[in-house]
Amino acid sequence: MNKVNAKKRPLTDNFGKPVEDDQNTLTAGKNGPALVQDIHLIEKLAHFDRERIPERVVHAKGAGAHGFFEVTADVTKYTKANFLSKVGKRTEVFVRFSTVGGEKGSADAERDPRGFAVKFYTEEGNYDMVGNNTPVFFIRDPLKFPDFIHTQKRNPANNLKDPDMFWDFLSLTPESVHQVTILFSDRGIPATFRNMNGYTSHTFKWYNEKGKYFWIKLHFKTEQGIKNLTAEEAEVVKGKDPDHATRDLHDAIERGEFPSWKVELQVMTPEQAEKYRFDPFDITKVWPHGDVPPMTIGRMVLNKNPTNYFAEVEQSAFSPANFVPGIGASPDKLLQGRLFSYHDTHRHRLGANYHLLPVNSAKAAVVDNYQRDGPMRTDDNGGGGPNYYPNSFKGPQPNMAFAEPPFELKGEAARRPYDHPNSDFVQPGDLYSKVMTEDERKRLVSNIVGHLGGAKKRIQYRQTAIFYKANSDYGKRVAKGLKLDVKKVRELAGMSQEERVATTEEGGKF
Repeated sequence: MNKVNAKKRPLTDNFGKPVEDDQNTLTAGKNGPALVQDIHLIEKLAHFDRERIPERVVHAKGAGAHGFFEVTADVTKYTKANFLSKVGKRTEVFVRFSTVGGEKGSADAERDPRGFAVKFYTEEGNYDMVGNNTPVFFIRDPLKFPDFIHTQKRNPANNLKDPDMFWDFLSLTPESVHQVTILFSDRGIPATFRNMNGYTSHTFKWYNEKGKYFWIKLHFKTEQGIKNLTAEEAEVVKGKDPDHATRDLHDAIERGEFPSWKVELQVMTPEQAEKYRFDPFDITKVWPHGDVPPMTIGRMVLNKNPTNYFAEVEQSAFSPANFVPGIGASPDKLLQGRLFSYHDTHRHRLGANYHLLPVNSAKAAVVDNYQRDGPMRTDDNGGGGPNYYPNSFKGPQPNMAFAEPPFELKGEAARRPYDHPNSDFVQPGDLYSKVMTEDERKRLVSNIVGHLGGAKKRIQYRQTAIFYKANSDYGKRVAKGLKLDVKKVRELAGMSQEERVATTEEGGKF
C-alpha cells in the first residue's frame, strides 16, 4: 500500500471518505468496461452534470439542421441494424454542430473542438452518433472529464479564461498531446460547420444476424472540402460576426446548397483487435488508414432548417447510449462514462421526459414501456395499461432475439493506470513529422506559443517537454518560441511523468 503523504490534503468524496485514486476508473480487466460499483465515478459525473442551469455544461452553443442518411454499400455482414439493411435505404436525421468549451454567447470562431452529433430516426428506435470533428480526444478515463472541462471554462476566482488552468491540466495529462496537437494545428478552427469532418472517435461494436461482432469507427467526410481559419483570420471573424458558422449553415440550406458528407467505416475483428499494436479502444489514438483502410458506406445530406431554434436545436438531446439492434458499446472507459452521463445531464437540463420532446422522440418506431409519470409528460402516459412487469394484461415484453452477442471479460476489479503510457507520444509525433507540411508545422508552433505563452514558466517547461517527447523538433521549436532553455526541456522530457511533475510543481526545484 502507498503511504499517505501527511503534508498533502487528502481528496475525499462529498461525504468525507478519502479517495484512493482520482485518475483511473474501476474496471473489469485492464482496460474496461467500467463498473457501476465505482461510486466515486458516479458521484463525480452526476455532480458535474448538474453544475449549469439551464445551459449545457459542454457544447452550449450550437446550430442544427434536418436531413437524411442514405446507404451506398452493403454492410449486412457487419451489422443487422435495420436502417443499414440495404443499399439505397434512407433514414431521416437531425444533426447538431457545436463548440465544446465556450458558453452560449461565445464566438463560432474560437479555437475549440466542434461537436458533431447525428440523430438517426430509425424503425427500431433512435440511434445517436455523438462525436466530434476530431478522431481523438484529450483524455481516456471518465474520472478526468469534469476536471478537464473545468480547465476549459473560467477561473473560479476571477471568472476569466485562464491559460494556467488550461495548460496545467494538459501538461499533467500527457495522453492529451495528440488532441492538443490537432487543436493547435490548422484544423483547430474550422471555417464553417459545413467544411469539417465528423468522427465517432470512440470504437463501437457492430454485430450481424448470426451473432458475429466487429469493432468499428465511423468518419463523416465533408463533400464541401476542408476549410480552416488561421488564428489571425479567426480574430477578424470573431469581431465581425461571432455567429458566422451558425449563419453560414442556415443560409447555405436556405439557398438550396445542401451540405453533405460521405460516411466511411473502419472495421476490426476481435482477433485483430487482440493483437493490434495500439489499444483499439483508446480514444486518444486513431486506427491509421494504412492498418485499417476505411470503406465508404453512405452519404448524409442536410436539406431543411429548423423552424424554431429553441424547440429543435436547444432542446435536442443526444446520447451515445441510444443504440439500435446491431450496434453496441465497446469497453472504451471514456465511452462507458458517457453512456451514463449524457442521459443523466439531459434529465437534469430538460426533465425526466425529455425523450417526448418532438426533436428527441422516436419518429419511425413505437415507444412502449413501463416508464410513467414525471414532470412534463406530454403523451397519454400509457393510458390504462399496467405500469409494471411482468404482468398478465398483454403489456410489452422483452425479447431475447434483440440481445447483443457477448464478449469475454477477465481480470481483477481495481483502479489501474493505463499500461502503455509511452504509446501516447507515437501518433502525435507521426502527425507532426509525417502528416503536416512545413508551413503547417510553423503555424502549429506559432499557435501554441501564442496561447501557452500566457501560462507560468514552470507549466510552459512541463508542457513543452511533452511536445519534445512526441518529436524533438516539435519540442525545440516550441521552446525557442517561448524563449525556454532547450537543454532543460530535453532534461524534463527524459524524466518519468512523476519526476517531471515533482520537478515543475509550485515550489519545486525547476
